[in-house]
Amino acid sequence: MSIKETEEGIMENEVGERGDDLSMKSFLWHGGSVYDAWFSCASNQVAQVLLTLPYSFSQMGMASGVILQIFYGFMGSWTAYLISVLYVEYRSRKEKQNVNFNNHVIQWFEVLDGLLGPYWKAIGLTFNCTFLLFGSVIQLIACASNIYYINDKLDKRTWTYIFGACCATTVFIPSFHNYRIWSFLGLGMTTYTAWYLTIAALVHGQVEGVTHSGPTKLVLYFTGATNILYTFGGHAVTVEIMHAMWKPRKFKYIYLMATLYVFTLTIPSAISVYWAFGDQLLTHANAFSLLPNSPWRDAAVILMLIHQFITFGYACTPLYFVWEKVVGMHETNSILIRAVTRLPVVIPIWFLAIIFPFFGPINSAVGALLVTFTVYIIPSLAHILTYRSAYSRQNAAEKPPALIGGWRGAYVVNVLVVVWVLVVGFGLGGWASMTNFIKQVDTFGLFAKCYQCPPPRPHH
Repeated sequence: MSIKETEEGIMENEVGERGDDLSMKSFLWHGGSVYDAWFSCASNQVAQVLLTLPYSFSQMGMASGVILQIFYGFMGSWTAYLISVLYVEYRSRKEKQNVNFNNHVIQWFEVLDGLLGPYWKAIGLTFNCTFLLFGSVIQLIACASNIYYINDKLDKRTWTYIFGACCATTVFIPSFHNYRIWSFLGLGMTTYTAWYLTIAALVHGQVEGVTHSGPTKLVLYFTGATNILYTFGGHAVTVEIMHAMWKPRKFKYIYLMATLYVFTLTIPSAISVYWAFGDQLLTHANAFSLLPNSPWRDAAVILMLIHQFITFGYACTPLYFVWEKVVGMHETNSILIRAVTRLPVVIPIWFLAIIFPFFGPINSAVGALLVTFTVYIIPSLAHILTYRSAYSRQNAAEKPPALIGGWRGAYVVNVLVVVWVLVVGFGLGGWASMTNFIKQVDTFGLFAKCYQCPPPRPHH
């Protein structure tokens, strides 16, 4: 059975499941359309990183910040396209062998295993799981960092405990099919926050004696650059999002469309906040910390908190799937049994968020050491190796677009991505972000109670 026939079958099943009863539950819960995938990609791409991009601009300057956002945005869209092509290739080959995926969610490491063998499976699994683990950690740190600007009676570490418990409830969301309403709301929340940052910074105007001295140090420049690389490397969950689609073949340009929308959020907000506050951002990784108290800011903080809960679910759900497969519970239909099975995944995430509460610097470290390989280098190399023979190119489920020069063009782009990301992202970025990260550990210590908090105000 071909993937096309399977897609048609899935569509029939979905319609059959819903029948004439287009209930509110099916409307909110059963998402598998092109629009659902677009909302998932766009919502997942910008979460708390929106708040750290002005910090990156202060490290590297306005021009570099804008140019690298566009550059990494298109590079990320290219490698997301490669991942989608490899998924379709893997699924087509498996379905020719009559493999059924009814109760099984295909994941990136399984695609690598099926196309390139067990070594690639191990590499994919290691990088993907570690990246998603730290991606979840970052969401918890961000929750604590944000809520502190509304309520500073509790320190950020205590807030991390509280939000760890809240985020643990994502164990009840079975798969990416069930994120329809969440991804829709999530994108609305980041859109509000981005435009709040933009307008609030412009209304506030430039602070007295504002300076825009970036870039001043190579360490800061490449730390900022890897945070931007991290921003557009949010497609570690591409395969799971595709698998939740009724027609996965339609995915290939969705990520690019999502990225173009994300540019309208990230570029204006980062430019205006950096214009207003300049070098003050070097010691304020969270843009909320510099904007004055107002109901608008409180609304943005609350919306970002809810969005971070959603993004935590996005990052954690693939980890839940991996763990379910390890313990043999992945094909269980009971939501309750699966939820209980998933709980051990949340505990190390909670613990790591308490050890390394460095909002901002941790993004760059994860970007340089994990995102570089997970979503840029590994997909590019996997594409080259999967289609290295004339036979595999001739029988490919998806051929590269003529726009980039067919197979030869795709090969050249892949090699350029690998070399650039290895040298600039992993090499220079790794050196810079780890230097900065170690500096934070030396300054604030592990288990820091309240990272980058202002001195406590007297409570009357």
